[in-house]
Amino acid sequence: MPRPLVAVTHIDAMRSNLAVAKARMPLARAWAVVKADAYGHGLRHAVSAFASADGLALVEIDRAVALRDMGWHKPILLMEGMFDRTDLSVVRDYRLETVVHNDEQLAMLADAVDAGIPVHLKVNSGMNRLGFRPSQVREVFAALRALRSVSKVSLLTHFANAENPDATLTAAMQMQRFVECSAGLDAEISLSNSAALLLAAQPMRCDWIRPGVMLYGGVPGNGSPQSHQLQPAMTLCSELISVQALQAGDSVGYGSLFCAEKPMRIGVVACGYADGYPRHAPTGTPILVDGVRTRVLGRVSMDMLSVDLTPVPHARIGSSVTLWGEGLPIDEVAAAAGTIGYELMCAVAPRVRREARGA
Repeated sequence: MPRPLVAVTHIDAMRSNLAVAKARMPLARAWAVVKADAYGHGLRHAVSAFASADGLALVEIDRAVALRDMGWHKPILLMEGMFDRTDLSVVRDYRLETVVHNDEQLAMLADAVDAGIPVHLKVNSGMNRLGFRPSQVREVFAALRALRSVSKVSLLTHFANAENPDATLTAAMQMQRFVECSAGLDAEISLSNSAALLLAAQPMRCDWIRPGVMLYGGVPGNGSPQSHQLQPAMTLCSELISVQALQAGDSVGYGSLFCAEKPMRIGVVACGYADGYPRHAPTGTPILVDGVRTRVLGRVSMDMLSVDLTPVPHARIGSSVTLWGEGLPIDEVAAAAGTIGYELMCAVAPRVRREARGA
């Protein structure tokens, strides 16, 4: 019998979350972001779940090729662009679209002949990771339009704090910079990540949106998935493989970080940091046993973690455990562990069994 730990991908939930994203900006087309193996949910599942998307966006060129091999015929966008001149032939042969965010990528395109590549000029509106500064945009736009290898030029930028209007650099400030440097340019515009779609004070006019974590049931900031009509797209579930009775003064696990103040029962769950559960999750991190909310106790081990069975007196070996997902938002677990839901989604280890439901 295999180890009872399973990561379940809910394809219907992914499909529903995409519908929520599109409803926020009904006149815009949607890039569904599927980088990092669709945030750990599986590219093949994404192809099925996001069939109504207008395109898929990611950063890995080999995965873009895999999407074509899986039968995806709509646009595919490389959000970090090309990394080497040898990528040009792949972009051309597999009909990919690419971001251009630096002079080196511009030079690659200048050397290509009649490639017919749609490109997306990345504007650095303040996040200072990728992109051309606003003062460079018109010159670079004209240069791209003049290249025989380029069939179309679009514009995009990325917001650093769309969920936080009180930040030093606000989405409104970035948007103003973007509008000023792109005024009058004949180009489609791509804006609005998940935070901008869900949490920005006002919708931002654009031709394309780029939802990411919201497609998988995560919220990039305050608020519950339910408040935004989002559904969890991954449930990490396991079982109790041991039950222990503690006396007052007994400790639990490596480092003896938890010490019982009175007699109590604890359960041991088949899941640990080698499976992708955060080792730094402290005592008190929420978890469900037989659908009842309880807490993690002590230090997470490589293959196991311990839970408080006080709220679940009927629990026994074989009782079901939900580490996150249905009934327990992944962002709540992540917050307790001092991280974000994105990291937990992407960190589920290869040794964890996978299942898909709702295909």
